[in-house]
Amino acid sequence: MRHIESAGIIVYYQNEFLLLHYAHGHWDLPKGKLEAGETKQQAALRELQEETGLQADIISEFSTSFSYIYTEVDGILTKKTVYFFLGEAKSKKVVLSHEHIGYAWLPYQDAHKQLTFDNAKEALAKAYQFLQAP
Repeated sequence: MRHIESAGIIVYYQNEFLLLHYAHGHWDLPKGKLEAGETKQQAALRELQEETGLQADIISEFSTSFSYIYTEVDGILTKKTVYFFLGEAKSKKVVLSHEHIGYAWLPYQDAHKQLTFDNAKEALAKAYQFLQAP
């Protein structure tokens, strides 16, 4: 079985979270595969910049991850582990990459409803709970 690692950032600005609309139709959080020699945080920040043009300050006290198994286009069974960090965007000005057809800044409840995948919803919920803690 092949194993792939990805990293992403749950991005917020004031009281809103950023979601990306992918060409396949789903809504998800910004993320992508680690490149050789990168740390998970470096990959997350690079992917955020490449996909959205945004920069963010990572909140070092928060991280979460999940894994799932799927079949690649080439038929190979693959385990993917995704690591998420929490980051405060320095602005809301998004410049989308060719990978996406849209984006939305949404308050938590709307963002949670809009996300397509349950594992992304769980990651967002954990980040939101972290932000709400005193």
